Amino acid sequence: MSKQILGFIGLGNMGGPMASRLIAAGHEVYVCDLNDAAANRLVSLGASRVATPAELAGKVETALLSLPTPDTVEQVALGTNGLSEGRKLKAVVDLSTIGPRVAVHVATSLRVCGIEYVDSPVSGGVAGAVKGTLAVMVSCRRELFDMLNPVLQKFGKTFFVGPNAGQAQTVKLANNVMSAAAVAVTSEAIVMGVKAGIDPKIMLDVINAGSGRNTASADKFPRCVLPRTFDLGFAAALAYKDVRLCVDEAERMGVPMIVGASVREMLAITLAQCGPAADFTDIVKVCESWAGVEVCG
Repeated sequence: MSKQILGFIGLGNMGGPMASRLIAAGHEVYVCDLNDAAANRLVSLGASRVATPAELAGKVETALLSLPTPDTVEQVALGTNGLSEGRKLKAVVDLSTIGPRVAVHVATSLRVCGIEYVDSPVSGGVAGAVKGTLAVMVSCRRELFDMLNPVLQKFGKTFFVGPNAGQAQTVKLANNVMSAAAVAVTSEAIVMGVKAGIDPKIMLDVINAGSGRNTASADKFPRCVLPRTFDLGFAAALAYKDVRLCVDEAERMGVPMIVGASVREMLAITLAQCGPAADFTDIVKVCESWAGVEVCG
């Protein structure tokens, strides 16, 4: 794979490890982030820092984004000192989860500026970002995907979803509502078991050997709930944002999501009860408070 000059904006829990992988692969990487500590970590690995997205867009032909909300993506791409003001930029690869409607809006607006938008959300969490084992969903022009694929493969396994912005976002939202549902229902089930006097570790062992096995029972609960660390590294606020986007988009399409709406409410209650800094796995604390028990192993 030929070495490229790339830009990366958003160096948080996911973006930082992904940008690091590009540097380790030998690419020349310009980074942009408001967090000095996050940016300095990448500079120490060999990146160059710029002050604004517009400045970055004047130095690279391809910029990658890993940002927390749709509003942030819009501001970085289209706002004052945004990517759209850059003189050199040709493609924006958006690794964020922002929903189909915003993806289409950003793609349409950038196209006017002669910049192609690549809808490319990822799944697999912080561990996947560090190890390069993410699922990378991509929707854009097929020829552009083929050109960018060697770079995207540094993050994990790539999947070409389709040619239109928003298609990869739809797949990502479906994935995330299913992941959140697994955490919510596993929380209810394990709390019920503890209330009945059953060791939660034994209960998880049984579930993981049977048909109820899921990502929460197999990974999140043994790793973050039983030891009471609640440190998955994915904020409940972001999970709520993703599930809300999914339910809203489904309703707009005429596809009611009864279960998804319930999961959205569980996450809203978690944020209200545990605070805005709550971890995704803090959902179980809501069920514990209602049942009057504690899950620990």
